[in-house]
Amino acid sequence: MEDNEASRLRVLGEVLREFDLDAIRVKIGEAEYELVRREAQAAAPVSYVPAAASNGASAPAVAEAAPAASKTVAPANAKKITAPVVGVFYAAPAPGADPFVAVGDRVAAGQTVCILEAMKLMNEITSDYAGVVTRILPASGELVALNDELFWIEP
Repeated sequence: MEDNEASRLRVLGEVLREFDLDAIRVKIGEAEYELVRREAQAAAPVSYVPAAASNGASAPAVAEAAPAASKTVAPANAKKITAPVVGVFYAAPAPGADPFVAVGDRVAAGQTVCILEAMKLMNEITSDYAGVVTRILPASGELVALNDELFWIEP
């Protein structure tokens, strides 16, 4: 059932993009999904969106990625940290807390850089590389897909 949920969210995201919608809300049985498109912001405030309660309450709004046309290409020497799971990206360990890392910070291999919430589990994501964070791609609270780029690290 949990894999189906991720698949449903992916399909809803594709519908959102394909029809250039600002938001979509769908109820399937007891589950209700709501996706809201928001343009990526350079300095988005850190926010935490808790997982939906299992009592059938509305699912939290999920930020949609910026259009692909606005993506830039990573420098040749940049190492990329990618999402190992589909989930919601959190830049900080808790609401109101300082982010794990910021652009310009030096990170060590094995250092926690973010949290991905997948199937109501909080997964700490660590850097495989040592270097300087040159770009953080998703905004906090944004749904990321498997293998989406999260960070660029340069030596």
